[in-house]
Amino acid sequence: RAVRDFDVVVVGSLNLDLVVRAPRIPDAGETISGFEYAEYAGGKGLNQAVAAARSGASVAFVGNVGDDEVGDRLRSIVRAEGIDDTQLRTVDDTATGRALITVDDQGENSIVLVAGANAVPLLGDLPQGRVFLAQLETTVAGVAHAFEHACAIGATTMLNPAPAVELSDELLGSCDVVVPNEHEVELLGGRDVLTERVSDVVVTLGSAGADHLSGDRTVHIEPFAVTPVDTTGAGDAFCGALASRIAGLEAIAV
Repeated sequence: RAVRDFDVVVVGSLNLDLVVRAPRIPDAGETISGFEYAEYAGGKGLNQAVAAARSGASVAFVGNVGDDEVGDRLRSIVRAEGIDDTQLRTVDDTATGRALITVDDQGENSIVLVAGANAVPLLGDLPQGRVFLAQLETTVAGVAHAFEHACAIGATTMLNPAPAVELSDELLGSCDVVVPNEHEVELLGGRDVLTERVSDVVVTLGSAGADHLSGDRTVHIEPFAVTPVDTTGAGDAFCGALASRIAGLEAIAV
């Protein structure tokens, strides 16, 4: 394999997660007392890239950080996980992305994102890879650019449509696999509409597992039994591991 040919290329976001634990998520206009605060590396892109790498894939990351201490910290994490950072750009005069997260006693969360450097389009050169995995915390134009490149080289394209926005038929037509949760499926028109636009849809169902939809066929995947502590990043871990598995299947088939 060429040096720049990877199992998984993740095109996505990097954030610093500012996490508060509280008994419950406050209502609008309400102030409550939390009992714990911590800062973690995050962003859907970074979470998914780490999950893919820890699942055994060789991974390259395409994204942006700001020219601040947080950007340096996140880049060092990318490198420590063995992820290639050649296409991880530092954007001048821009802050690295942030996520403000509240986690309640049941492990459920509420999240507010500040895009920062993630809002700068990812339109530069791209590496070679078997699977291109993207989300929507960066610009749609950047995702479209990456998938156009992926389709041109015969790679598999995989989109986690989160946060959910209206997507063009052209962009969805370039997706081989779409991985939404139940809420995102409805925002994209429902299961029937989405399966008419994409050949393979994997709907994550939280504690109920996942459904794989292909045409008029639905296969349910049972979950592992776990005790949830914090659901932040659970869907991202699923996407990264799935991308790694798809890349492995392609490698076996070659």
